[in-house]
Amino acid sequence: MPQAWWLLALPFVAGAFLPLQAGINGQLAKQISSVMSAALVSFVVGTIALLAVVLVQREMPSLAALKGLSWWHWSGGLLGAVFIATAAFAGPRIGALLFMALVLAGQLGMALMLDHFGWAGYREAPISIGKLAGLALIIGGIWLIRRG
Repeated sequence: MPQAWWLLALPFVAGAFLPLQAGINGQLAKQISSVMSAALVSFVVGTIALLAVVLVQREMPSLAALKGLSWWHWSGGLLGAVFIATAAFAGPRIGALLFMALVLAGQLGMALMLDHFGWAGYREAPISIGKLAGLALIIGGIWLIRRG
């Protein structure tokens, strides 16, 4: 079944925002002299925006639903905080292109495992030579970017 164009465009646009977000957070960290404070400011702004959307949509989770979550359900925010802090720290130091190439390699490596094992709710899709070759090409690209 063909995917709706917007379903393909959303991740593309979100991906395009990542180096912009890293640059903005790096400048924020420089302005306030703290990587971790910049990450906090970023998360506070994001939290307020998400709270506004949830309130408008009237989709607040119940206390019972929150109590029923496993420990790992809560880890998404922690992983996001690690990314934001890393982006604010490393992005300005290594440049947007290398930073994003490394992020992409990390994302694809993890995605390969998530799909292969069906972890975190993804459908199982075994690792193949083609998938490994694609990841190897990305890693080769990182080498070329570092040389350039």
